[in-house]
Amino acid sequence: MAVIKVHDKSFETYLPEDQIQQRIKELATAINTDYAGKRPLFIAILNGSFMFAADLFKHVNIDAELCFIKLASYKGMKSSGNVVTSIGLEDDLFGKDVVIVEDIVDTGKTLHNFLPKLMHQQPKSLKIASLLHKSEATEYPLTIDYVGFDIPNKFVVGYGLDYDGLGRNLKEIYQLI
Repeated sequence: MAVIKVHDKSFETYLPEDQIQQRIKELATAINTDYAGKRPLFIAILNGSFMFAADLFKHVNIDAELCFIKLASYKGMKSSGNVVTSIGLEDDLFGKDVVIVEDIVDTGKTLHNFLPKLMHQQPKSLKIASLLHKSEATEYPLTIDYVGFDIPNKFVVGYGLDYDGLGRNLKEIYQLI
């Protein structure tokens, strides 16, 4: 296992690149089946989901659209408790099939605060795809329809996830030692 340092913390390999890519292909296959004959709109939540969204979208072989929105609740290694929208959603969701693309769901607060805003626009359907889920940390009731990996409640970096701005560019996911 590789050990890396990001800022002042040490991390060890948790999910290697090939395992991440294989699971993404499996999620895309399920999405392709579920949305056959439909044209879903994928809403990727920045910054963390950009790598997952790009790789997932490469394997989506149905007609689909992709847009991005920026929501944030983290500062450093802890949630600030506040969800901030810094780039808004410009697409009209009325009557559309929508898939939210998240990097990680831990407490669920970000989506808990964001989903009512989406539902107000009356999409035809709304599902969530998250690469990672910390089910033992989830405090808000959420249905995650496409889960890449259920992980322990430990801090992770890499593959889009950061620690104070660094580590997003790593191909693997690393866990705090």
